[in-house]
Amino acid sequence: MAKIISLINQKGGVGKTTTAINIATYLADAGKLVLLVDLDPQGNASSGLGIDVRNLEKGIYHALIGSEHPRNVIMRMEDSGHDLLPSSQDLAGAGVEMVHFDNREFKLYDVLRQIRTDYDYIIIDSPPSLGLLTINGLVASDEVLIPVQTEYYALEGLSQLLQTIELVQKHLQPNLKIMGAVLTMYDKRNRLARQVVREMRNHFPGHVFESVIPRSVRLAEAPSFGKSILNFDSLSKGARAYKNLVREILEKHESEKKKFSV
Repeated sequence: MAKIISLINQKGGVGKTTTAINIATYLADAGKLVLLVDLDPQGNASSGLGIDVRNLEKGIYHALIGSEHPRNVIMRMEDSGHDLLPSSQDLAGAGVEMVHFDNREFKLYDVLRQIRTDYDYIIIDSPPSLGLLTINGLVASDEVLIPVQTEYYALEGLSQLLQTIELVQKHLQPNLKIMGAVLTMYDKRNRLARQVVREMRNHFPGHVFESVIPRSVRLAEAPSFGKSILNFDSLSKGARAYKNLVREILEKHESEKKKFSV
């Protein structure tokens, strides 16, 4: 069964979608069967891969709210080598519509359970909020990855996010684990950025990935061409950083498998 990973941070502009797209692409490049789930009504993960979300007939909304089987909605991203469960404009109202549903926090869990055996990894790009859609992403997941921007206020809101995860663990998904934090938009020339990296490593020892994602023009440009950084500029600093991050993720899961098999 697929390992399901949610990327969440209620703060916008922290590189969450960029990280989701590129983790999915590099996992696929490593030979894994991967599905990227765009759970954000803004649809940035979909548009960042060249999908016109405004003219999309079916998206994840139709699997969550309607009776559409997810396989009928999933799109194959040939360039990136993975599948996509795209967002559409309809998703904006899903949070309100689901309020009246029974077991509303388990809607995405039920959708992904139908296709979980088709993949090695399912990566969920959550909205920049702690609303019902994000809660659905957490309940459906095995692990949480938190992108943290290396700028002022980076740690602000992190405690609220961790409290939300703790509540989900306590009441809805007891097996949910925090995989760790990945530091994004790092500028080594900036003293404050270096300080944020130190503070994160001191506050959360063993839970911050060694790979740090740099602030990069090439990373910022790639989505406007509908491409991951691997397809846009595989030799750039950002590409190397995401390749190293995915290597860390794979090594982490490999070592966990060995522990369980002993």
